[in-house]
Amino acid sequence: MHGKNFIICGLAGWCIEIAFTSAGAFTQKDKKLMGKTSAWMFPIYGMAAGIGVIAPKISHWPLLSRGLLYGTAIMTTEYITGSILSNFDVCPWSYEGEKYAIDGLVRLDYLPFWMAAGLMYEKLLTELNHNFIKQ
Repeated sequence: MHGKNFIICGLAGWCIEIAFTSAGAFTQKDKKLMGKTSAWMFPIYGMAAGIGVIAPKISHWPLLSRGLLYGTAIMTTEYITGSILSNFDVCPWSYEGEKYAIDGLVRLDYLPFWMAAGLMYEKLLTELNHNFIKQ
């Protein structure tokens, strides 16, 4: 099940990123609403499959606490993977010069978005695992 979760999380992450960058294009008055992502992002988003392992253990936590845990873990992963990719000059994102950016690799003001993404992954993986068990 974990390999399947990795693939589902990778694909879901790509879709979310394309929608998010399309929304950004909309705010820039770009009528084409071009969203984008990178092949490098698939394994990074795929790592969200780990939420499926953590979620049952913290299901009794309040929603905000779970969201903070997920958001912090995602931002930590973003920082680490961004650092690695930057060493090879292939990091597909840069927050250089942005307010609240840390080393151009993460933006603290994105924490609410990452919290929401983590909770979305929790819901997706919980449903997948529940349906898998029912079969």
